[in-house]
Amino acid sequence: MAKIILTHEVQGLGSAGDVVEVKNGYARNYLVPQGYAVHWTRGGEAQVAQIRKAREARALASVEDAQALKAKLQEGKIRLFAKTGAEGRLFGSVKPAAVAAAVSEAGLGEIDKRKITVPTIKSTGEYSATVHLHDGVDAEVTLQVIAQR
Repeated sequence: MAKIILTHEVQGLGSAGDVVEVKNGYARNYLVPQGYAVHWTRGGEAQVAQIRKAREARALASVEDAQALKAKLQEGKIRLFAKTGAEGRLFGSVKPAAVAAAVSEAGLGEIDKRKITVPTIKSTGEYSATVHLHDGVDAEVTLQVIAQR
């Protein structure tokens, strides 16, 4: 088992700044080369504190702020414009980055694209996406996918 410090959030493993133990091959062949983690050292504790401080600065300040943003996100529909074919099918699909940009353009606030879970969207219509705002605070966002003219 290898002890590593996560530098990015890894689904099912932990958030940036967490010290976790994983199998040697997973750390050596995937996490470290991809930049998701660094090997743990005794001097790495200062690095852990720095990563956690940066993560907290990006996170919403409090649960009250997250609840307020959740209320704003759930009260309206987010309009996304996408290139479509003749029958309303999209060229490609809607990505979390597009949802984050649409929320920002609507003036509802800034959302980290890594915190957005979007279903597979391949045609126009209304869909629901989940945004993780804070521990225990998730917002259901209604996406209205419209053909771009």
